[in-house]
Amino acid sequence: MATSQVPCLALQGLSKSFGGLDAVKGVNLEVYPGQRQGIIGPNGAGKTTLFHLITGVLPATSGQMRLFGHNATAWPTHRRTAAGMARTFQITTLFPKLTVLDNVLLAVQGLRRMKWVMWRHQSAYREVHDKARTLLEQAGYWERRDVEVRYLSHGEQRQIEIVLALASDPKLLLLDEPAAGLSTGESHEMADFLHLLDPDLAILMIEHDMDVAFAVVNTITVLHYGEVVETGSTAQIRQSERVRDIYLGTA
Repeated sequence: MATSQVPCLALQGLSKSFGGLDAVKGVNLEVYPGQRQGIIGPNGAGKTTLFHLITGVLPATSGQMRLFGHNATAWPTHRRTAAGMARTFQITTLFPKLTVLDNVLLAVQGLRRMKWVMWRHQSAYREVHDKARTLLEQAGYWERRDVEVRYLSHGEQRQIEIVLALASDPKLLLLDEPAAGLSTGESHEMADFLHLLDPDLAILMIEHDMDVAFAVVNTITVLHYGEVVETGSTAQIRQSERVRDIYLGTA
């Protein structure tokens, strides 16, 4: 990775304590434009807590977070989002009885001032529909725009959630276990879907499905008891005895 680039995200000694429990301890991490980076580790390793720190859901106990070159450690969540960050969650949060298109329209409209205007019909905002169409065409879902979300498979719903996250045109996308609860076939489809995303988009992804993680990312950071124990290419992590020991419970 070219060091002349300013990282989208830079963590320096980021930590979070809950009383006597150190959930995240001195994490250093950088994600550059276009990079696909994964975070793996056994349950309780601190992965989701780390995402909460990055997105501002939780305040850091110590350390610093820089977002696109700016010290964002104390920024609220909405300011981080406005700067170019988006996130998905482990649990699906779509409106099941609305169509695919309506879900995307709501996501696009929610980012604009028009969300406060109650007296104009949504169809009056051509740019909102154009943006929704572009997102769905890029994701391969335009032909299914009128299908109610509840009739989609779980894997398809997970993909639509990513489409909603892209409504804000983020430069950094955080994916919290995008393959959670998916069948083997759906997991492969998710990996293929992620490969279709803009190559300039930086992605930081938590994933328990190792097949998906190794298929999508090019760099992996391993967390164990809140600490980074190893960072390297997918090949290096795949061959690491220390990582194998952690997953087998011997470390």
